[in-house]
Amino acid sequence: MAAFDGLLREALLVAAVLCLPVLCVATLVGTAIAVLQAATQVQEQTLSLLPKLLAVGLSVALFGGFAMHLCAGLFSDVLAQIPALVGL
Repeated sequence: MAAFDGLLREALLVAAVLCLPVLCVATLVGTAIAVLQAATQVQEQTLSLLPKLLAVGLSVALFGGFAMHLCAGLFSDVLAQIPALVGL
């Protein structure tokens, strides 16, 4: 059971680390666009969606290699822990 708990904890940590940069970028861009829209009083929905979409896409492209490295490490840890999980 300890092996499963460790893998679950590691998987949750990897998921949080993968989501954090993308969420931060989306939040910062969304806040900047909201301030700009409030200052200019232009309330167009596409003006807020397109910059966030582009920023999130760029951040996924930039952090994609790092994310794949973390996922590959988690996968290798899971494969190494299979005997402990099944009780061998």
